[in-house]
Amino acid sequence: MTISIITVTYNNQKTVEHTIQSVLNQTYPNIEYIIINGKSTDGTLEKIKKYKNKISKVVSEADQGMYDALNKGIEIATGEVIGFLHADDFYNDKYVIEKIANIFNTQNIDSLYGDLEYVSASNPEKIIRNWKAGQFSIKELKKGWMPPHPTFFVKKEVYTKLGVFNLKFRIAADYDLMLRFLGKHKISTIYLPKVLVKMRWGGTSNRSISNIIQKSKEDYIALKENNIGGFGTLFSKNFRKLEQFF
Repeated sequence: MTISIITVTYNNQKTVEHTIQSVLNQTYPNIEYIIINGKSTDGTLEKIKKYKNKISKVVSEADQGMYDALNKGIEIATGEVIGFLHADDFYNDKYVIEKIANIFNTQNIDSLYGDLEYVSASNPEKIIRNWKAGQFSIKELKKGWMPPHPTFFVKKEVYTKLGVFNLKFRIAADYDLMLRFLGKHKISTIYLPKVLVKMRWGGTSNRSISNIIQKSKEDYIALKENNIGGFGTLFSKNFRKLEQFF
């Protein structure tokens, strides 16, 4: 089984090399590594070129944002399973993809997810937020549950059948996609109760009050369009994050 890993970059020269090394150091041999670079101007592309012989595909062109870039990656991916590792993220250890591949090879499932840790941007050893995803159910989805998107691995055939990221969502397209896949279309999934990905603190959706408000608006639209819930779900989704800091 080939697993396609997609990394989207835009002016990430400080962290992208660590992300690339995290993928290239995986023990699993059948990885198709795709990098979509959105015309970076800070030296990111030069960092990527250092590893050009070990990266399957590199696309460097203007795009309409992160989700458009991810969609480009999905379109050209040839692996049976697709995962995302953003340019500020890295895998918890070198066995992550091997573990994931073993489960897909032995279980008849459409998707898989695990746990994630937010770490300090200046000190990746310092954990700020521990996101233990827990078991999926439609009931929990309606209570605001969602898996950490960087740990969400999905078969390519699911994207082909159910669609990719909806670009009308500027910040919450990943939430919309998971509601669509898990809630509306009820694809099968399994929980791997291990930390799969570490994410440096400071994501787009939480960088400012305006972004938080925008994300809440988009989350609500996604909930209504996928017929999962409403304001109660949105409140629970934000409230349940608090326990991840303790």
